Amino acid sequence: MASADSENRPSDHEAIPQAVKIIVAGGFGAGKTTLVGAVSEITPLSTEEVMTEAGYGIDDLSGVESKTTTTVALDFGRITINPDIVLYLFGTPGQDRFWFMWDELAEGALGAVVLADTRRLHTCFHAVDYFERRGVPFVVAVNRFEGSTSYGVEEVREALDIAPHVPVLMADARDRPSAKEVLVRLVTHVIDGRRPAMSG
Repeated sequence: MASADSENRPSDHEAIPQAVKIIVAGGFGAGKTTLVGAVSEITPLSTEEVMTEAGYGIDDLSGVESKTTTTVALDFGRITINPDIVLYLFGTPGQDRFWFMWDELAEGALGAVVLADTRRLHTCFHAVDYFERRGVPFVVAVNRFEGSTSYGVEEVREALDIAPHVPVLMADARDRPSAKEVLVRLVTHVIDGRRPAMSG
């Protein structure tokens, strides 16, 4: 079912395929499962499991001590951006011990969203580095958590050493319009990055 709010339709949609694979990455507890669930127009597939003693002493729980579940494989959802663009969302697991799955999940992805949690900003360094090294276009979305320190876009950009052309935006992973805006910005960023090649 096409989304009714098509006013955010990216221009030059012919620059990207009709069905698009997008990765949602970031540190443990950054809100990846929440974002996929907020925007998906189908019942999202989630592989969240109750955390067990196996993760104690291995997973970094600083700042998210109250978290009781974790994604052990992937999250999957779908959203129609406009009649011509459908995004298939794949959320990665956030813990270091599951990073071996990223290569398979990222295969064929057109772009990525890196969710940043300002309570634990260091936990998204790996995701930023991963997509930079592989040349995958990405945006950084700062997921606002209640009670967390409020940082500006440029402060986050500087802290993560993000290139000037990479969009950094504030978001609320729980809010569908906010989460959808993140995806629209990513699609626009991908299109902008492809324009020079198209005009050649």
